[in-house]
Amino acid sequence: MTADIEQTLVDTAWPYWECEGEIARRFFAGATDEDHVFYLRAQLWKELNPVDGYFNGLHRELKELADRFPEIDKSIDRHDYHFLLMQLTQEFNHYVLLADIFEHLVGRRIAPEDTVQLPEERKLGELRRSYVEGGDELTRAAVGFTEGGGARLFREGAKLSGSAVNDMTAKAMQIIYDDEKDHYAEQAKVCVGLISSDEDIAHMTDAIRAISMQRVCMRAEMFREAMTPAEIDAFIGENARS
Repeated sequence: MTADIEQTLVDTAWPYWECEGEIARRFFAGATDEDHVFYLRAQLWKELNPVDGYFNGLHRELKELADRFPEIDKSIDRHDYHFLLMQLTQEFNHYVLLADIFEHLVGRRIAPEDTVQLPEERKLGELRRSYVEGGDELTRAAVGFTEGGGARLFREGAKLSGSAVNDMTAKAMQIIYDDEKDHYAEQAKVCVGLISSDEDIAHMTDAIRAISMQRVCMRAEMFREAMTPAEIDAFIGENARS
């Protein structure tokens, strides 16, 4: 039963995750240096500012974790604390890797104004916050499950080759993919533990679809409309799992 529920959650998100990957694949196939700069500005903002009700930006998360140091093996288990440290280190390393590519492309040091939050990313953040702050345990779990979009962007980016920027991108995205590829599976276990009825499954899958669709809109904007809305709808429909 647990495996069936977990598979239902994965099947619900699958076409949206694969659509994120297809958007990235089409974009990278013909991307110019200027195109790379455009998406990197948006992705770098995401890496530094994962604000959604769970995460509050790397700076605040680091500060809060440092403040909790005296609580180790009191109110927080040392293994949990170590996991949080590792997670934050990985997230910052993702920013470092992508910022190095940005600097290679623009030929100068990165500046704070180089990162930008695009409108569809803002909508995604607002949607996720609404589920975390105004929802329930099931919708909050759906936010965790959909975080990262199944790492499909990084899976596709890791396949690039043929130029200096492609080689740099492939190396960076392979590292990010290896860090994030199993996140959804870990979160799925949390989701399954909260589900006790068919109504719970329907409630959670509705949230998964809504968040995942907005993620696709975010990727389409970031990757300069590599797929049209009509193409996106068709792709999701064709890849839906019954």
